[in-house]
Amino acid sequence: MSERTLITLSGALDRQSLTKDWWSQLSSSDKQSYRQAGACTFDFAKVERVDSAGLAWTINAIRDGRAQGIKITLCNLPEKMLKLAKISEIDALLPVQNATPSQ
Repeated sequence: MSERTLITLSGALDRQSLTKDWWSQLSSSDKQSYRQAGACTFDFAKVERVDSAGLAWTINAIRDGRAQGIKITLCNLPEKMLKLAKISEIDALLPVQNATPSQ
């Protein structure tokens, strides 16, 4: 997997830190790169805190990626995010990749 298609998330994914959706904060060149690749992986290994806003942001990123022809997979999801998704009965919507991607 190239670095252009691996997106490492870090810090907090919560209502205090999230202000924009994923797609709208990308540069034009990044958008083009992801469209050309047709896929990318969000790596949550460095995410320290997540709440329901972080889960919603992730679901929206998957939706926005699909709208652009980009298949998004997720890896190293925080346990809390998995629990929130299960409680919300949307865990089946998360395209989780079990193995850690090689960098």
